[in-house]
Amino acid sequence: MNISAHLLVAVALVATLLIVVLAEATLRRRVRRFRTLQLFVICSALLLVPANIVSSLGAEPWIWHVVALVGGFSAVVAQAAIVVLAWVPVEKVDRPRRVLAIGAHPDDLELAAGGTLARLADAGHEIHALVMSDGSVGGNADARPGEAYAGAAFMRLTNCEVLGLPDTELASHDNDMVAAIEAKIVSLNPDLIFTHSSNDQHQDHEAVHWATMRAGRRHPAILCYESPSVTRDFSPQVFVDIENYLDAKSAAVAIHHDQADKPYMSEQSLAGIATFRGAQGKLRMAEGFEAVRINGFAGVL
Repeated sequence: MNISAHLLVAVALVATLLIVVLAEATLRRRVRRFRTLQLFVICSALLLVPANIVSSLGAEPWIWHVVALVGGFSAVVAQAAIVVLAWVPVEKVDRPRRVLAIGAHPDDLELAAGGTLARLADAGHEIHALVMSDGSVGGNADARPGEAYAGAAFMRLTNCEVLGLPDTELASHDNDMVAAIEAKIVSLNPDLIFTHSSNDQHQDHEAVHWATMRAGRRHPAILCYESPSVTRDFSPQVFVDIENYLDAKSAAVAIHHDQADKPYMSEQSLAGIATFRGAQGKLRMAEGFEAVRINGFAGVL
């Protein structure tokens, strides 16, 4: 049996393992079901690298060499095939637009519109995020802003700004929020604004909604997203296909480790909502948005 072939297969398996580990952020952003791929690569390496190394020593029966070599080669080919088949396609737009996404807390944008924002960013649109609070009441104020920046970077947003307004008390800082949103609208001149819904039982979310309505009173395109705390009155009219972006959304949400114990952060919860909204919008997976006004962003989604 060819010793160099065994060593080549072992090296290929190790190289694949290193790529999956070291390039996790990039691959998880672009490959559907990345965790399945990662588990497959790790198990293949643990089983077949030692087998091929031992086989290269030439002491075992010939059938052992064949199994190790064929198994290792097949695993490498299968891993490459999974990446190719599961790679998320990107369709660039001819006319990039500018989008402003406004949230109350560090994880709101990922939870409510992470799939849409990631898809828009991949299409070439310019996405700016504005987060009003550091989320200190609901978590660790030292960790949460950093997670917001990391989540925005993972979704490939253009930039993210986290303000220091007091968590759970945003309603008493309405003028500050309006001023901050107005400043963004003036400086960015966004084609589309995302914000919280008025049909939301969290006081901060509702406060951000009305601050956006005041600041954007003359803006032609405002969509309200669905947070975990919306009421039964939330009624979306706009549905964005996120079938290829549910995994990216889940990964962006998972960056918020400080909130990991919340039930609505789970992949199962995110998939359930996406499936439900997809059924409403006649899609497989979707995020739903209430339209305040939608006449100003034709061709964005």
